[in-house]
Amino acid sequence: MKQLTPKDLKAGMIVARDVITKQGQTIASTGSTLNSQLIAKLSFYRIAEVWVESDDEPAPAAPEVPNAPAPEPEPIPEPAPAPKEPEPTPVKSEPRNETISYSQRLKTDPVFQDFQLNYSKNIAYLKETFDKIIAGNGASISQNDLLRNAETLFQSKTSMQLFDMLHNMRSLDDTVYAHNINVALVARALGKWLKWPKERLNTLTVAGLLHDIGKTQIPEEVLNKTGSLTDEEFNMIREHPKLGHKLLKTVPHIEPAILYAAMQHHERFDGSGYPRGLPGDEIDDYAAVIAIADVYDAMTATRTYRAPMSAFQVIAAFEHDGYNKYKPQYILTFLSHIAEAYLNNRVILSDGSSATVAYINHNKLSRPMVKKDDGTIIDLSRVGGLEITTCL
Repeated sequence: MKQLTPKDLKAGMIVARDVITKQGQTIASTGSTLNSQLIAKLSFYRIAEVWVESDDEPAPAAPEVPNAPAPEPEPIPEPAPAPKEPEPTPVKSEPRNETISYSQRLKTDPVFQDFQLNYSKNIAYLKETFDKIIAGNGASISQNDLLRNAETLFQSKTSMQLFDMLHNMRSLDDTVYAHNINVALVARALGKWLKWPKERLNTLTVAGLLHDIGKTQIPEEVLNKTGSLTDEEFNMIREHPKLGHKLLKTVPHIEPAILYAAMQHHERFDGSGYPRGLPGDEIDDYAAVIAIADVYDAMTATRTYRAPMSAFQVIAAFEHDGYNKYKPQYILTFLSHIAEAYLNNRVILSDGSSATVAYINHNKLSRPMVKKDDGTIIDLSRVGGLEITTCL
């Protein structure tokens, strides 16, 4: 074995010892194969040193999970202290405060603070852009400027780092502008997982930024109503794709894909969507990606009537609705990547106990195998009445 800093790691190296944070959470297990994404995350979370297998010495065997292969984990979003700095005096806290303490630690990280600043700037610029389009000054906006501003959020970051940061931005008001930014970033991540080329990813990002402009034409008292909507109010909200399409058509040289995303992001592949009830073969690919990102962001947002849903609860909701509502390749790619990101992640179960995600059941992505703190292995796909409610 040999010990290397993250900057000296290379893709293909084998982890020889578990990489564990000061808080006791495993980021990479023994036997894991390093890739560029994992190396970048180790560096981002300031892991000081990693033991890897040398060319002439095999790594120790990875710990086994009953009835499952040892998974290659994604790192746990748990920033570690910078190397060789004196440790602060530990603060006594209860285990159930882990989510709060993690959020607080992340928000003191300079990378997150830079992201938060750029996020706020993007909200301001997007509002200015919407106002120009609504006022009939669409000729004065620049799609390239929209993209350049958004690049400050996704450049030099892995897709799952973005998901982690967006999850911790939920303290901001969930405005139409914040939602559009979130959808743009989530959609771009899905586009990358689908291996779309950069040009398509850029168009997809702008489509996400503009897809819900029609909601600016809905009265706020209707859009933000916490109680049940009347039939009239519901029909009013269902008009926002048409309203957005109409507004965006005034922008010179706008790409057709962006217009399709605005009009079709509530269409569903089984024909149950709106405003036109299009079947799958008539829904544009960009709109099909935006639709998934739109629903994901809505489910993970805080609402007055419910807490934000965990990643596995979102996956369960998609599974319950049936994959026939979304383009199969797109939704399966999206959900499998989201689930796999939480390998080795600490979670809270619906009975209040804590556990670690040990193995993803690919036939039931919302119900992985977990290892409880007492060492018990539970296959949630075989146990009814127990689910993951919180990802720590």
